[in-house]
Amino acid sequence: MADTPSGKQIVTASMLVIGDEILSGRTQDKNIAFLATKLGDVGIQLKEVRVIPDIEQEIVEALNHCRQKYDYVFTSGGIGPTHDDITADSVAKAFEIGIDHHPEAMKILTQHYDQNGIEFNEARKRMARIPDGGILIDNPVSKAPGFRVENVYVMAGVPQIMQAMMESILPTLSGGEKMRSRTLNVNMPEGKVAKTLGELQDAYPAVSMGSYPYFKQGELGTNLVLRSIEPDTLDAAFDALKEALITFDCECVETT
Repeated sequence: MADTPSGKQIVTASMLVIGDEILSGRTQDKNIAFLATKLGDVGIQLKEVRVIPDIEQEIVEALNHCRQKYDYVFTSGGIGPTHDDITADSVAKAFEIGIDHHPEAMKILTQHYDQNGIEFNEARKRMARIPDGGILIDNPVSKAPGFRVENVYVMAGVPQIMQAMMESILPTLSGGEKMRSRTLNVNMPEGKVAKTLGELQDAYPAVSMGSYPYFKQGELGTNLVLRSIEPDTLDAAFDALKEALITFDCECVETT
């Protein structure tokens, strides 16, 4: 956690999306936007996302970097029953701890497969292997649990499962100040407003300012988005932006 000059607390997170299928394009990630939104709702800023292959050393290096830099690290993918599901082993290696079949995870999965008349074979038992000291994350969809080791939360990659796991995690997280945003839609290209926006950014360093051009139904325009954890400063910057745009004689509409 970090504090701003005004004393407001900032809590940060990163996400590691693990899987060759994401990098190959065979599977499209649907978890990043979900995670960013949910974390933002509880005052945690998602600051970095990495998509990495099923290679142990790359997972270990990414984990060790992110868990030291951010308050929370969330991973998705690589905790299934197949040979290339190596996230759990990689987490154990990153923390330099052992890994074995977790008694409670074994109990959950044994009951699940017995009830469904499915063989609980060695491959499926891989999903019960949890790094030593890991705390289980409930999986109400397919029962195979995720887990947490210190500030690292390990979840499935399947969106329905990952999102269900995240819902159970959210109440346990400690957030900071929530990021607020205001958006102004202007009917002109971003290049025309770039200089003005840059000057305002210098004047209001506590406000993040971005311009996002669009072209739809033959109309060219730009969404100007201002974000800050300081509401009063955000409002002042937004008012200053509207005032500065008067000289452009353009149409400005605040959107949500």
